[in-house]
Amino acid sequence: MVDNKSFSKQFQLFAKFGDRDSDGRTIKLSQSDKWMRQAKVIDGKKITSTDTAICFKKLKLPKLTESEYTTFLEDLGRTKGIDVGEIKSMMVSCGNPGFTSAVNNSKTPGAVERLTDPSKYTGSHKERFDESGKGKGLAGRRDDVDTSGYVAGYTNKDTYDKERGTST
Repeated sequence: MVDNKSFSKQFQLFAKFGDRDSDGRTIKLSQSDKWMRQAKVIDGKKITSTDTAICFKKLKLPKLTESEYTTFLEDLGRTKGIDVGEIKSMMVSCGNPGFTSAVNNSKTPGAVERLTDPSKYTGSHKERFDESGKGKGLAGRRDDVDTSGYVAGYTNKDTYDKERGTST
């Protein structure tokens, strides 16, 4: 069973989260969805933000007090076949607003991951990194002139003497 005191405390914290003008007594749908995402109540499969919007709009109010919010949760639980106590316990145990364990994992999204993968760089950009993906620093940005007599793409440099068995 969920402690009503701790649920009230969480309700006030999330009611103020992202809204400078809020006094913590009423909560908007957007704040409720942030709370439910952080608590992993909204998982995109069983419960979605569309489901919460439908149940929220049934009450025909832009902001809900704590008692009205409990009515909203009961309707959501009844509609989706989930125990309200389970939903409330998830919402109480999720922590303070904005602080989730996902923040500490710093996992980059797919697009950023592709953009920061040096193995996918082409042209002059690929010359700035070594095989492990570590930057070469100034040597990677500066185009030093090779005065050895070989062209840039030649791969058999310094192999003539080894093949002939002679040394210079």
